[in-house]
Amino acid sequence: MATVAEQSLSPADFRSLYDRLRRSVPWGHDDRRGALNYITPAMVVAAAGEVRTGRTVSLEALVQHDPAIDNPDPWSRELTGPAENVVKDTGLTFALDRMSLNVHGDADSHMDALCHVIFDGTMYNDVDANAVRSFGAGGLSIEVAGQGVAGRGVLLDIPLTRGVDWLEPGEHVTADDLIAAEKAEGVRAEAGDLLFVRVGHRRRRHEVGPWDAASARAGLHPALLELLAERQVALLGSDGNNDTAPSIVPDVDFPVHVLGVRALGLHLLDYLRFEELVTVCEAESRWSFMCVIAPLRVPSGTGSPINPIALF
Repeated sequence: MATVAEQSLSPADFRSLYDRLRRSVPWGHDDRRGALNYITPAMVVAAAGEVRTGRTVSLEALVQHDPAIDNPDPWSRELTGPAENVVKDTGLTFALDRMSLNVHGDADSHMDALCHVIFDGTMYNDVDANAVRSFGAGGLSIEVAGQGVAGRGVLLDIPLTRGVDWLEPGEHVTADDLIAAEKAEGVRAEAGDLLFVRVGHRRRRHEVGPWDAASARAGLHPALLELLAERQVALLGSDGNNDTAPSIVPDVDFPVHVLGVRALGLHLLDYLRFEELVTVCEAESRWSFMCVIAPLRVPSGTGSPINPIALF
């Protein structure tokens, strides 16, 4: 396995990769959907052919409500009704609650909008960062995916291919890892696919306990984005943050987010959970499935809590 030094990207190499990926986007200056454009109606119809048994699997992790080192400001839920001791013995009473959570973080499953990443003062397709305001996000809010995302999902399980339970914090998934996983699973990520890459973050957290994931986590090597651009992948999700920490690019803390969201217009799904999905894929002897993703329709939202559903 390559050392961190061997895997690192110099600032010049990162800029070169960033510029190449930006130039590869074929949609024109006015586009606001990014890589979701790769999904055609015919692809959605074809993805429906993946549904054979009717089994469904959630890719969302349970919402975390206890403070932890990787989740210091967790979601909160307040029961707003009924008040204590006022439930009627007869007739109708409603139970009511109110919830609050940070969309982005290192614990809860969420989808990044294309306005989430600002690099050198601009967002995807050179939209000025000043377009991000409380009343909107320059057409790049999560509402871009408001009609839902459906297509063929592909899970590539990197720890399974490597023969380990999980990747350790700081380890990278490379293009060679993805290709090896494809060969082992007998599947290939194609144009318009929703690609999910497992690094084992959730299993490690469950078995070892929470740690400071902001400072140390497994993720994708930035150079891997070139392969995803060539394949015309429509969406990328992981059970981690997609980015490795610490970053191997000087002065760029989240290079995969910069290359994926900012350069390619690739919506990212962070901190999913794949353990049940792996079990079903192994039972079904296939690693592709139909997947449906329905973010909340927030016109100015930089992202959304998300519960992707895999259908077999």
